Amino acid sequence: MITFPNAKINIGLNVVEKRPDGYHNLETIFYPVKLADVLEVVDAEETSFSSSGIEIDAAPESNLVYKAYSLLAGDFNLSAIKMHLHKVIPFGAGLGGGSADAAFALKMLNDYFGLGLTSAQLEDYAARIGADCPFFIQNKPTFAYGIGDRFKPVNIDLSAYEVVIVKPPFSVGTPQAYQNIVPAKPEFNLLEIDQLPIEEWKSVVKNDFEKSVFPQFPEIENLKNKLYEAGAVYASMSGSGSAVYGIFRHLPTNLDKYLPKGIFIYR
Repeated sequence: MITFPNAKINIGLNVVEKRPDGYHNLETIFYPVKLADVLEVVDAEETSFSSSGIEIDAAPESNLVYKAYSLLAGDFNLSAIKMHLHKVIPFGAGLGGGSADAAFALKMLNDYFGLGLTSAQLEDYAARIGADCPFFIQNKPTFAYGIGDRFKPVNIDLSAYEVVIVKPPFSVGTPQAYQNIVPAKPEFNLLEIDQLPIEEWKSVVKNDFEKSVFPQFPEIENLKNKLYEAGAVYASMSGSGSAVYGIFRHLPTNLDKYLPKGIFIYR
């Protein structure tokens, strides 16, 4: 059985307040995009995990796909399987690749073993793996709040546009992204974004991490500016970086000419 865990982008990201437990409350919109990994499961004599594509610098047992299997195996009598992940979604880019892999693994294993788990039950398992993992269970445009683990549906459809993701050859760590963040109540309510033409997003839909990340990594700010130069109607850093996306009505045929060399482009 094969599935394709897709990435997400953040449309707006407001760091609202710091919590007593040290985490931050956020407000953002998760939007699924086409960029995807490939995950395969087959019967085996003993359970194992392997990978290809982008190198995963960690022990197989620590991968979120393996953790998803182990979580279900703790409650169900699962037979042995071989799991292989072909990694395409880059790490440290704010695209949710690891969370997507875990959530899609849960959904696939539910089907593979005929467990009969509901979406709500799968979301509960996903939440034990990571705060944004439950989003990928239903995998629909979603307003996320709390620590990114509470959801409301939102009416956004970008199917008439082209979404391009660009990433420099480095990542941004979460501590770096939070380094100069000052939590504040947002001026614009993201739940009202469906009432706003996409051409007006630029002036009001912000990612608060840009204020912290851009001074540390001006290359990322440059990528955002280059996407606007290429004709994007909206561009933003996704999550805490380092990827930046542009939303285009019409994708230029010479997009790569606008971007510095060594930049990864995902369409």
